[in-house]
Amino acid sequence: MSDTPVIGVLALQGDVREHLVALATADAVARPVRRPEELAEVDGLVLPGGESTTISKLAVLFGVMEPLRARVREGLPVYGTCAGMILLADKILDPRSGQETVGGIDMIVRRNAFGRQNESFEAAVDIKGVEGDPVEGVFIRAPWVESVGATAEVLAEHEGHIVAVRQGNALATSFHPELTGDHRVHRLFADMVRANRAAESL
Repeated sequence: MSDTPVIGVLALQGDVREHLVALATADAVARPVRRPEELAEVDGLVLPGGESTTISKLAVLFGVMEPLRARVREGLPVYGTCAGMILLADKILDPRSGQETVGGIDMIVRRNAFGRQNESFEAAVDIKGVEGDPVEGVFIRAPWVESVGATAEVLAEHEGHIVAVRQGNALATSFHPELTGDHRVHRLFADMVRANRAAESL
């Protein structure tokens, strides 16, 4: 079995191309995923930023929401950035009408917690599991995590708010590491995918 994992990016809306580039630099085969048959072919999946309500409605429309939930429950490694973090939350504070989540991380997320588009900012973030200097986080209408359950691990905080979480094979960040050229978070995720493939092959 090749050590190169196939990692998809949910390509319904958002900054898909940037994630594909970042994953490729992390020694993964990266491909867009829109349909259930494409989802079935990947070893891991990135849920990109964008608009979480739109992404969830399109996922239902394309018939990929239920298969995705099932695979996450079965242990598919998954990484959500910004809107993707919201999609991985088991609960959202003040969700929009019709908004659904994939779930997978025992956390409560607040949408647009860091402010609107014109209040976007960058900040250095120390992330547990990412060696070296802090990661430059790009926060764009970013959520934060209000609270986590006992099975979720907080990996990073910014100004007292939780901005990176991991639970098993699920990883989520409030910010967009794919926009900076620093792809260490994607490498962390690719390593998670590799470890999961190795465990499944035993």
